[in-house]
Amino acid sequence: MDVLHRNHVTQRGTDGPVLLFAHGFGCSQTVWSEVACAFESSHREILFDYVGSGNASAVAFDEVRYSTLSGYVQDLLEVCDALHLQSDVTLVAHSVSCTIGMLAALERPGLFGRMILLGPSPCFINHPPEYIGGFERADLTDLLTLMEENYVGWAEYLAPVAAGEAGPVAADLTTRFCSTDPVAAKAFARATFFSDQRTILSRIHTPCLILQNRDDVMAPRAVGEYLHQRLQGSTLQVLDARGHCAHLSCPDLVIAAMRAYLFLTPAADPHRGVAG
Repeated sequence: MDVLHRNHVTQRGTDGPVLLFAHGFGCSQTVWSEVACAFESSHREILFDYVGSGNASAVAFDEVRYSTLSGYVQDLLEVCDALHLQSDVTLVAHSVSCTIGMLAALERPGLFGRMILLGPSPCFINHPPEYIGGFERADLTDLLTLMEENYVGWAEYLAPVAAGEAGPVAADLTTRFCSTDPVAAKAFARATFFSDQRTILSRIHTPCLILQNRDDVMAPRAVGEYLHQRLQGSTLQVLDARGHCAHLSCPDLVIAAMRAYLFLTPAADPHRGVAG
């Protein structure tokens, strides 16, 4: 199957530097609409849906391939290959896609010139005392059980947690979650919430901007600081935002942070400290 069709690849903008947008669990490329609009005049933008999400081909879903993050890594790399992207791509990723992007960077060194990681988490499960990911393993097991028993109820529970509060963003997320095929969503959920990729962090050498929300239950501030300490050449910026989806709730903050990072001069120090 043609990859561009399979992953519903969309291209927009100019012939400038490449921005590749990767969405998080339960969503689709449309979550980037407002952010992407701000860079159409300066960048070539590529957006896609992982198989099992958005408008990607439903018949391409394979429960074995997508039972681990490696299946989503292959989606990302195959999109790049189909578009003949070989180097200097800026990856803009949210949540689990940040980890998917880092795994892709290890598999394909040099593909990404830099990464912008919004709400990244290499592991959602607490491993005290050295790591607080936000959830106990039992909580995530219960969440997947709820998906099995009451998919709509699961979506209505998780959406306000991800949004940070009840309101328009939570309602939007509920709609997005409910529009995802349950079988594919369960596979992506297992791959997302039970993955632990902390050991790869020291091997990542791609410069990156970590955008951490001030109040995020799903990726607490301690996670952003943990990543910043272990990712060589990283910048950590704390956004004055609640929830896990600042690109939906506060796109202007994300746009401003991205602009400041993307248009830094080459001589800028990649080891800047915490802002916010």
